[in-house]
Amino acid sequence: MAIASPSAPSFSASFCCTRSESLPPGFTRFPSIAPPHAQRSRAHHPQNRRLAISSRFYSSTPSGAGGSVSPDNGGDLQYELFYGFSPQRPRRGSPVFVTLPVDAVGPAGQVRRRKAMAQSFRALAAAGVEGVVMEVWWGLVERDRPRVYNWQGYLEIIALARRCGLKVRAVMAFHQCGTGPGDPHWIPLPLWVLEEIDKDPDLAFSDRFGRRNVEYISLGCDMLPVLCGRSPIQAYTDFMRNFRDAFRPFFGAIITGIQVGMGPAGELRYPSCPSHKLTWAWRSRELGEFQCYDKYMLASLNACAREIGMREWGDGGPVGTGNLMHDPEHSDFFRSDKGSWNTPYGNFFLEWYSGMLLQHGERICRVAGTIFRGTEVNMSAKVAGIHWHYGTESHPSELTAGYYNTSMRDGYLPIVRIFGRYGFTLCCSCFEMQDREEKQMNSVSSPEGFLKQLLLAARVCDVPLEGENSAANLDDPSFRQVVKMSRFYSDGLEKPSFSFNFVRMDKNMFEYQNWVRFTRFVRQMSNANIFRAKLSFGGDIQQFLTSRSDPKLGIAFAYC
Repeated sequence: MAIASPSAPSFSASFCCTRSESLPPGFTRFPSIAPPHAQRSRAHHPQNRRLAISSRFYSSTPSGAGGSVSPDNGGDLQYELFYGFSPQRPRRGSPVFVTLPVDAVGPAGQVRRRKAMAQSFRALAAAGVEGVVMEVWWGLVERDRPRVYNWQGYLEIIALARRCGLKVRAVMAFHQCGTGPGDPHWIPLPLWVLEEIDKDPDLAFSDRFGRRNVEYISLGCDMLPVLCGRSPIQAYTDFMRNFRDAFRPFFGAIITGIQVGMGPAGELRYPSCPSHKLTWAWRSRELGEFQCYDKYMLASLNACAREIGMREWGDGGPVGTGNLMHDPEHSDFFRSDKGSWNTPYGNFFLEWYSGMLLQHGERICRVAGTIFRGTEVNMSAKVAGIHWHYGTESHPSELTAGYYNTSMRDGYLPIVRIFGRYGFTLCCSCFEMQDREEKQMNSVSSPEGFLKQLLLAARVCDVPLEGENSAANLDDPSFRQVVKMSRFYSDGLEKPSFSFNFVRMDKNMFEYQNWVRFTRFVRQMSNANIFRAKLSFGGDIQQFLTSRSDPKLGIAFAYC
C-alpha cells in the first residue's frame, strides 16, 4: 500500500530473508524448525541471518532543487540496510513489541491477509521492533468441543515471526472480544461454553439489575465442575498445557513471553461495565456496577457474612451506590463525607469482593507457573487502568472493578505481591495519558497518579514491568509521555526490566508521518543511551532513513 502524493517522492522497498541454511518451504512444516538449543547456538552468529532492505528513493523535484534525485536524471539512490537479527540478539534500553490485529486469525483458524501480515512483520523487524504480541483466543482454538484444539493459524504466525527475526508474546485470551455477531471483531467464548451458560445463566456475572455479562466466566464458580465436568480453572489449565505441548519447540527462542488472561479484556478485574464501553468510560465518568449477584458469588458472600455473625450483610451488594453516571458525591455508598464505603460494612464487603479477585489471580498464577516452568518464557498478567475517579476519596470505579483502592488504602500492592510471588511481570496501560489533558474533561481523573502508584508497587515488590498504551495514538506527545513514565519506573534501578507493547498494529501505523514517529520512538526506547539521557526527541528519523537531500518518504508497506 503506497502512501504518497503526486508531488512527493516515493519509496519502494523489497525484502528478503537470507540464512546459511534453507528455510522451510511453507509455514506448516514445523518439524523442520530447529529445536531451541540449536537456535540458541545460532544466536552467536547473527551474520547467518539478516534482513536485507533494498530501497530506492524517487523524487519528482528537479535535481537542482535541493539536490534530490529522480529516475529521469539517472540519479537513483540505492542502498541496502542490513539489519542483523537472531532470536537472542542483545538489547539495550527497553524493547518494543506490537500487538497484532484482533482478527489476525479468523474463525476457522486461518491466518487472515497473509501477504500483508508478512510485509508488516518485515517492516517491524526493519524498524527495530523486538517482536509481536499475539492474542490466542480460547473461543477460536477450543471453539466447538471441549479439549479439541486448533492451533494452526497461531503456528503459522509463529513461523512467520521466526522467518522475520521477531519474537512473540502470546496472550492466553480466555475472554470475549467485541459486542456481538455484528461486530467485525466479534470473538465469543467457546460455543460449548456458551451452551453451558444457556443451561445455567449464573455462570455469567450479574449486577443488581439482573443484567448478565458473558465476557468472562464468574469467579464464583472457579473451582466448581460446571463446564462439562471441569471447572473453569481446569479448562484454562488444559488449554495452557495443550498450548505448551504444541508450541514447545519455540519457547525461549521465539516465544519469549506468555501473558495469562485473568478477566474481561484479559485484565484481572470484574466486568463492572462492558469492556467496549470501558475504553471511553472515563469520559462519561461511569461508576460501574458491583458484579456479585449470580448465585455462585452470592453463596460465597453469604458464607463469609455468616462466618463473622453478620448474616444480613450476605444478601447482596451495597445499597446506595447510585447510577452508572451518578456523581459519587450524591450516592450514599461512595460519597466522601460519611459514605458507607468507609464503614465496617463497607470494609467487609470490599474485602470480600476484592479478595475473590485476588484468589482468582493467585489460582491462575499458580497453575500457569507450574505449566510453563522450565520453558524459558516470561510470565505476565495485566491490571486495568481505571483512573477516572482517582482524585476522589472512595475511587468508586476502581472499587466496582475489584480494586480496593481508596485514598486511605493501597489496593494494588496485594495484586503486585501475588505477581511477584509467582515470578510474573506486571502489565498495565495508560502510559501515553497525561493528567493535564484528562483533567480538562474530568477534574477528578488522574491517569498519571494511578500509574505512578502502580509503578511504585512494582518497584517495591521488585516486579518487572510491561507498559501499554490505552489508545492507539501515534503523536509525539503520547510517545514522549510513554518515555517519561517508563523512566519513572526504571530510574535508579540497578537492573531495570521494562518493555512496551504498542496496541495495536493497523494500516494507520504505516502512514508516512505515523511511521516516522513510531520508528523514532522505537529507536529511542531501544537505545539505552538515548533512553536515559533525556526525554526530548533529539535529531530526526528522516536523517537516518534518507539521503542528504532528506526527501520525504512514501512507505510502500502497510497492514490493511
